[in-house]
Amino acid sequence: MTGRHLPAEPDEPQRGASPSPARPSPASSSPASPSPARARDTNHLDDAAPTQDPLQRPWARLERRLASALAPSLPSLADEVIAEIGRAIPEYRRPLQGAFGEGLRTGVQRTLQQFIELVGRSRQLPPASIRVYRELGRGELSAGRRLDALQAAYRLGARVAWRRLSSVAREHGADASAISLLAESLFAYIDEVAAISVEGYAEAQADVVGELERRRRRAMRLLLQQGERSVDPLTVQTALQEAGWSLPPSAAALVCDLPDVARLTTSLGPGSIGARLDELTCLLVDLRTHRMGERQVAEALLRAARDRWSAALGPTVPAREVSSSFAIARQAFELQRAGLLPGGFLRVEDHLLALLLHREAALIGRLARARFQILDAMPDAKRERLERTLLSWLRHRGSIAAVADELHVHRQTVRYRLARLRELFRSALEDPEARLEIELALRARSVSRQATGNLTRNLPYSHSDL
Repeated sequence: MTGRHLPAEPDEPQRGASPSPARPSPASSSPASPSPARARDTNHLDDAAPTQDPLQRPWARLERRLASALAPSLPSLADEVIAEIGRAIPEYRRPLQGAFGEGLRTGVQRTLQQFIELVGRSRQLPPASIRVYRELGRGELSAGRRLDALQAAYRLGARVAWRRLSSVAREHGADASAISLLAESLFAYIDEVAAISVEGYAEAQADVVGELERRRRRAMRLLLQQGERSVDPLTVQTALQEAGWSLPPSAAALVCDLPDVARLTTSLGPGSIGARLDELTCLLVDLRTHRMGERQVAEALLRAARDRWSAALGPTVPAREVSSSFAIARQAFELQRAGLLPGGFLRVEDHLLALLLHREAALIGRLARARFQILDAMPDAKRERLERTLLSWLRHRGSIAAVADELHVHRQTVRYRLARLRELFRSALEDPEARLEIELALRARSVSRQATGNLTRNLPYSHSDL
């Protein structure tokens, strides 16, 4: 072999023991160990390499004297790497001035110097360096650069460094096996450093997302509290701006148990905003501006759903009144979860009477006890037959034919039951106010009976329901 040769350096501490790295080495294979003949030739840089241990990082198997041969080329190599990154990657194509230039130059120089310090040593990256590379990743996000740009810079820098360092190693007598191990070591090192920076970038992204979610939860809470207590409009407007939201002129509140807010707002389209509050997903949907109907909302929810779910859509109201729409939607959703209203997609305006009856359940209960004392003393089966007949008769305004069709009984049976009801209620069935009270109480009992069936029929919403 031709080229310059270095004098032997003092032996490094024993390198045969495996290090205990903080993360697994990215290298997937190791080159073959030098042959005994090569190991006896003291004129080569790789002739004193330690016995190979597959758990070591590959740079630990390089001859330490190689570091002394490579070190003088680092300053010019750093300049070359910086120039090539600036030429090839648009995000870094800017004057190397101020904090940007200083940060890029320091990062490249430190990365190269750290590699040289590891050559021939069975060491892991020191904690201080790990912190630097992680902060480098966080800084890239803060500077507005993309993650793939950072990764491209690392890959490009590794290629440029490899061209120069391999050439220097050859000049100092490294043979093919040493050059191969140098390549493996350099790229494994850059992979590890890049992975740490990517972790930092991801952590910074998570912090940004977490902060944005916090701001959106606060903005949503303020919006929904406007009807409950005095909230300064300027405070609400500031919170909306911090959340990156603009409130439409009108909106409908949507309450559901689907946790992926981002997926929901994407499915619901422009003008939809939402946040998770108290284990519920609360959204405001702009139906009028974007001409979206309840069917489209249901389809969007279905696209975002993965399992059994429920959702209640409140009425569309002016933006300043969204708290009222939310209050109604949340009440309906809680009744869905209790099995008192059907699961899947529910439009609250189709269930306003049921909502009213449940909201005033205590008053309705007292009204029912006052009106139905005689009925309540009967056996359950007989009482329910009379209640169903009376409710149907009130709904159909006294049409015996309609009642018979609805209950699937003979008309004479209807007449017999009505005669019995008149005996029990006497003149109350002729009094409009009394009839209203009786109908409200009967409807409340009917909804309660239907809820028992809903507890077992509360199945996932499907396209066939649309």
